[in-house]
Amino acid sequence: MMPNIHKADIRPARPLRATRDFTPNRVPQVTAEFWLIKLMAVTMGETAADYLAVNLGLGLPATSAIMTLALIGALALQFAQRRYVPWIYWLAVVMISIVGTLITDNLVDNLGVSLVTCTVAFVAALALTFWVWFRSEGTLSIHTIVTTRREAFYWLAILFTFALGTGAGDLVAEHFALGYLATGILFGSIIASLAVGYYALGLDGILAFWLIYIFTRPLGASFGDLLSQPTEYGGLGFGTIVTSLLFLGIIVAVVTWMGLTGKDQEMVPAA
Repeated sequence: MMPNIHKADIRPARPLRATRDFTPNRVPQVTAEFWLIKLMAVTMGETAADYLAVNLGLGLPATSAIMTLALIGALALQFAQRRYVPWIYWLAVVMISIVGTLITDNLVDNLGVSLVTCTVAFVAALALTFWVWFRSEGTLSIHTIVTTRREAFYWLAILFTFALGTGAGDLVAEHFALGYLATGILFGSIIASLAVGYYALGLDGILAFWLIYIFTRPLGASFGDLLSQPTEYGGLGFGTIVTSLLFLGIIVAVVTWMGLTGKDQEMVPAA
């Protein structure tokens, strides 16, 4: 993995400046805070999509259209940057989490596509994305997102990971009737085993990152549903509003902290 040469302190972080030898990475360095925000974002994506479509009565088509426009705006703002800006990047992640959830929900609920078919299709789409990305750039590393083309591959892969994670999580929790809690424990155990594989057994870092990125989606969605769904459906009954606001508050707090410290910013060798 590329070294992080940015030294953070408790003062507001200055934007990283490109030099002849180094350039800012456009995505955050992978830290414990990265995974915390990612988990909160995917959980909020699940509950926010349910709130807009069901509680507000917008329905899946209208909710999908509104959130897709919001995602386009967030990604336009993200691509306008030439470095990682925490609040812009994580806004795009939250929006893509919601849209990824809605893609799968529309396929299953409106078009009648089975969860098995959705899961297999998104595995194929993600594999194709990685194949084209690697053929084009020669790497899948998140430590070298320094061009617009690489960033486009990065965000497309992330969209498919959210859609795939939604399908896989619903498949296990609903189709196989494992329930929200057991599904969360299952995917949490898979993530833990991948972490052990990376830290102790020499599992490739790029492979470990993308697999964990995929599995955090059904992990977060399962616990989001566990908290928000009514007790008669196996949840704890906190509702989508309380659950969404809870995780949004955590996201804002951690992103603000990361913006102040700059510890997730990364300089990488210029191409």
